Amino acid sequence: MSTIVAISTAPGIGGIGIIRMSGKECFKVLDKIFKPISESPVKGYSIKYGKIIDNDEVVDEVLVSYFLEPKSYTTENMCEINSHGGSVIMQKILDLCLKNGAELADPGEFTKRAFLNGRIDLTQAEAVIDVINSKSEKEAKASVNQLEGNLSNKIKEIRTDLIEGMADIEVSIDYPEYDEVEITNKKILQILARNGEKLSKLEKSFSTGKILREGVKTAIIGRPNAGKSSLLNLLLNEERAIVTEIEGTTRDTIEEYITLDGIPFKIIDTAGIRETEDKVEKIGVRKAVDIAENSDLIIAIFDITKKITDEDLKILEILKDKKSIIILNKIDLMQECLEEKILKKYGKNIVKISTKTFDGIDELLEMMKKLVVTEEIKLDSENIVINSRHRSLIIKAIESLKKADETLENGMPIDVIAIYIKEALEELGKITGESVTDDIISEIFSKFCLGK
Repeated sequence: MSTIVAISTAPGIGGIGIIRMSGKECFKVLDKIFKPISESPVKGYSIKYGKIIDNDEVVDEVLVSYFLEPKSYTTENMCEINSHGGSVIMQKILDLCLKNGAELADPGEFTKRAFLNGRIDLTQAEAVIDVINSKSEKEAKASVNQLEGNLSNKIKEIRTDLIEGMADIEVSIDYPEYDEVEITNKKILQILARNGEKLSKLEKSFSTGKILREGVKTAIIGRPNAGKSSLLNLLLNEERAIVTEIEGTTRDTIEEYITLDGIPFKIIDTAGIRETEDKVEKIGVRKAVDIAENSDLIIAIFDITKKITDEDLKILEILKDKKSIIILNKIDLMQECLEEKILKKYGKNIVKISTKTFDGIDELLEMMKKLVVTEEIKLDSENIVINSRHRSLIIKAIESLKKADETLENGMPIDVIAIYIKEALEELGKITGESVTDDIISEIFSKFCLGK
């Protein structure tokens, strides 16, 4: 493999920038541009202080970290040049590396090499990008669990059990005269049952994983001037949305994330729902309804000082069969709502607040957590599937095991059962990378950033 190089830190100005290089000729390229203060043999897990030189001119003072094969991220010789931050300096050092024999790395190529060289499997490689993209502490923890190989170990445990079952099947096919059919069939049924149960548990964990990864999609809906944008600003603790006395100010959606007890909520402020002749506002209203109907949680906000209208009743209809919270806003102007009994027909979760005085906001946040942060959201020594690719393959493996079970129960030949078990093994192998195609590998790593 060629020697690759890339800037690993994010674009922009910072205290430190890192240029990462990996490959057989890594240290030869480095020697052409780096002059350490003291000459000494290269040792792994060591750092040298010195200067980057270009034609006897000092480019920057740097620290260089050395990693000797095979004990490095990629299992190849690696170094990381820690320069001063800033795009000009980092780009200059990168250009010098390229000029002296290195090649620019593709997105995710360092992690791809770690996978191809056997240091990590595919689930661990995918966990790297999940850690980087984490939006909450719990999502990061779930990703780190996967990075440490927890999911890989579970999948390998299931595959090993199925392979042992396949061995029994192969023996019964090759030596039928020594096979005790009832005992073999009973053993295979037990293997199918316990591994089907394990895979089902992993598949069910995806709903939790989806919440951790994408957040709880939470739509704020209501009539114009009910206080939707004020509530969004309050939840974010910043002036994110424009708030005026003019109705219909919000015509498109505004999306932002907040985190409650480690769970991300994707808060979506929508256009006020009402009948309108304005073409642009009509699009916003239609979009608001669509978003609400496809949300995990709806916060419907009403002005406590106004009577319930037909438009309000249409909004309340959207809440049917959905997790929802009904908010009565502006309690600083009026405490009691004469039509609260009507509202209770559409939902028991009613909170009175004031976006002006902040009264009731703590109660609202507690109710939001109570509705979605359940006992299912646990991470202690638990495998949570957060990747949709993994879930899809697990579902296929479950279906193959079900077919094997049905085939065995129907008295079909045992070599037919082996076909379905092999299918399940194939699908599980795609999760860890043991039976994955080059196209899938390329697609996965194309989503990575440069330098990782």
